Amino acid sequence: MAGQGTPATALLTKRKIRHSTHPYDVSPDAPNYGALVAAALGVPPERVFKSLVTEVDGALAVAVVPVTGELDLKALAAALGGKRATMADRAVAERATGYVRGGISPLGQRKRLPTVLDASALAHNTVYVSAGRRGLQLQLAPADLVALTDATTAPIAAG
Repeated sequence: MAGQGTPATALLTKRKIRHSTHPYDVSPDAPNYGALVAAALGVPPERVFKSLVTEVDGALAVAVVPVTGELDLKALAAALGGKRATMADRAVAERATGYVRGGISPLGQRKRLPTVLDASALAHNTVYVSAGRRGLQLQLAPADLVALTDATTAPIAAG
């Protein structure tokens, strides 16, 4: 993979945030994609997080949850002070973030969206999130992820 730079990695480098990149080879259409990514990286799946673009009361937001669970839409809406949350349309998500499905990073998005990180992330020294490209993950401290995205932390994962 030539040139692994993405807006997410550029942001981390610019801010001098300690991180590492980890390439992997998993088809984005594979069932249990997140679990397969964790296995490919050799890390527990509860440390690998997926970024989901949602709409809360009609406004876009990002939910960052462990790949082992699903997003609790009611909990997300509550965390953002809203009434109703739904998953955003794929094309809308890609346009707003500048990333493609399977490679949406919570960092370096085209438009900074309100972000909620599942509270379970705080139990780990480091977590993995998409680096902004399919086949590339970032490892960083959850506190740095919160600071860079101005995220709210709340229990938003179900399962």
